[in-house]
Parts: sequence; C-alpha cells; structure tokens
Amino acid sequence: MPLSAERQRLILATVRQYGSVRISDLVERLEVTAVTVRRDVKALADSGLVTRVHGGITLPQRSESNDQPGNSSTGSTRTLAGMVTPSVEYYWPAVIKGAQATMASSNGRLVLRSSSYDSTEDRRQVAKLLEHGVQVMLAAPTTTGHEGAELLRWLGSLRVPVVLLERLPPPELPTLALDAVTSAHNVGAGLAMRHLITLGHRKLGILTSRSSPTSRMLRRGWKEAIDSLGVPETDELEVEVPTYGSAGWGDAYDEVLRRCSREGITGLLVHSDREAVGVVERARDLGIDVPGELAVLAYDDEIAAAADPPLTAIRPPKHRVGALAVELALTRTVENADRPVHRVQLWPTLHVRETCGAAENTEPGRRTHRLSPPRAG
Repeated sequence: MPLSAERQRLILATVRQYGSVRISDLVERLEVTAVTVRRDVKALADSGLVTRVHGGITLPQRSESNDQPGNSSTGSTRTLAGMVTPSVEYYWPAVIKGAQATMASSNGRLVLRSSSYDSTEDRRQVAKLLEHGVQVMLAAPTTTGHEGAELLRWLGSLRVPVVLLERLPPPELPTLALDAVTSAHNVGAGLAMRHLITLGHRKLGILTSRSSPTSRMLRRGWKEAIDSLGVPETDELEVEVPTYGSAGWGDAYDEVLRRCSREGITGLLVHSDREAVGVVERARDLGIDVPGELAVLAYDDEIAAAADPPLTAIRPPKHRVGALAVELALTRTVENADRPVHRVQLWPTLHVRETCGAAENTEPGRRTHRLSPPRAG
C-alpha cells in the first residue's frame, strides 16, 4: 500500500487531470479502503489543496483575471453547466437566476442559450453548448410529438448529466432515465379553486392566454379540483384569451367579463399576471367591481403585487426549480452511476392580496353580505 504522502500525491495528480473525482474512484485506483481515502482527502482539504464536494473532491477555485471558460488557467477548476430555456423573458429569468446562483456557490459557471419552443432549435443549442465543453446540461425542451420524443431520446443518450426543467418525458417514454425538476402547476390550480371556494365563490372560471405546458397543467388541475370538490361542471367557463396587449385583446376580455356577469361567475383564475392585469383593467372600464363583484386570482406572481389593486396570486417556485436542477446535476457528476433517477415536483404557494373578496351569500335563512378589500384575500 502506498504511504500517505504518495497516496496524496496520486490523489492530487488525479484531480488535476480530471477537474473532479469521486471518492469511490479513488478507492479503486489506490486499492485502499474508503476510510483511508477520506483521511487523505481531509488532510489535503485542510491544507487548501482540494475542495470537498458531495461524494468527491475538486480543485479549489483560484482568483481569475479572465472569466472565459477557454482560459487555460481555469479550464479544469470549475464545473461548466449549460442551460437551454425556451425563452429568457417573463417566467424564465427567475429559473435562470436560481441556477446561476447555485452554480456560483459551487464554484461553477452557467452558460445560457435560448431556444424558441422548437425541437430542432433546442437540439442545435444543446449541441453548441456541448461543443463549448459543458459538463452538465439543464434543458427545458419541446416534449410533444414525434420530434419532441426523438429530442428526449437524444438527450438521454448524452454522456453528460442532463436535468429537465419544468418538463417530463411523455407517457410513451416511461423508462427514459432523465432527472427532472417541475412545478406542480395542477396543484396550483387546485389551490386557487380552494381559496375561491373558501371565500364563498361557487361559479368559477379559468382563463389562459396561450397553449403552453403551464396552461395545459393548469386546466388539468382545474378539472381535477372540480371533480374532487364537487363543483358543478363548468366547461363553458374554461376560456383561452388573447395575450394582453395583442390585437383585439380588449374586445375579447370585455366579452369574457360580460359573460361572467350574465352567468353569475364570481371568481376567475387567470394565467398569467399580465392577462390578470388586463382583466381587472377592463372590468373597471365596464363598471364591474373587483373584488366586490368579481374575484380575480393570477397565476405566476411575477408582477401581481404591483397591480392596482394588488392581485392575489399563485406563485410557482421558479428560483428553486433552477437551483435544485443544478444541485441534481452536480450530484450526478460525483455519485455512482447507480444513483436512481430523480423526478422532483415542487408545489406553488398562494399569496393573498386584495383581488379575491368573498362572494355574496344567498342561501335561505342567511344574511346576504360581501367582504371588501383591503382585508379580504
């Protein structure tokens, strides 16, 4: 068995060669026990020669005058993570910041590329990042149709760890071994419905602005909540509206609001914040009191608190989605290949503000009343 000094020299040579190394690999390479390796690693770490991470070691971060990943003085000391998102606007900046902050705290660097909800472009951007030398990949790819399935199969074949962001493989790929972090948007829709029902609303509706993975999950969760809570079937209250500010949006929103008045709808879940802002704006122009006559609950909580009045909102854990995806990817680089696939689902949270007043109570034998802001949720 090599002496302690010789073992530590071999450990340093190995980590310099690969940038990071797992404890289990050192045990095999040195032909000693894990206890012996950990003792040597502890001595090296205490001397500042290596940095311990979960399951392994890396070289310590050095001061850098050039942050470019190709710089020869830094190339092997920092983990480089690639990230491909379908957009860098609205929902995604918080996810990106979560990933970026976690990479920075792990002495790594995030390289971002934006795609456009297109599987061909998704693949091109991922390939560019692989050429750039990334060691882990975070991606929110297109998952629908034949092209989406082929893209996922390709991602599953890559030699670097891949973690999906806000995406899951479709049912036809039940054994695709890709880690994923998603928000439980269907649970968020249920939270919204339960909040409105708790306040006394019974005729409810859901408005979504576009066909997106989030909108699809919200509509699914809304229907699940209808079934579980025994709310009367209200298919006519599920409406897809134009994006706020697009051509004809005002007339479309006015028609939805008039319909709410005709049909006695007193509560709406609206995806996303900007569309909820538009609903409140048009309601005010039509003389509909929010929340006195119509409760409005937004989904996303990007700008809801700045609305007039401030919007009650469901907030997906966007920052945490990005952070946890990085954690999964980095752990995958140092743990054994038999690590199980992780599919982590994070619940949204309800943030009560001023746009969800209580509905009028007209049950026999009970006094009719309303609750008004600012105390109403």
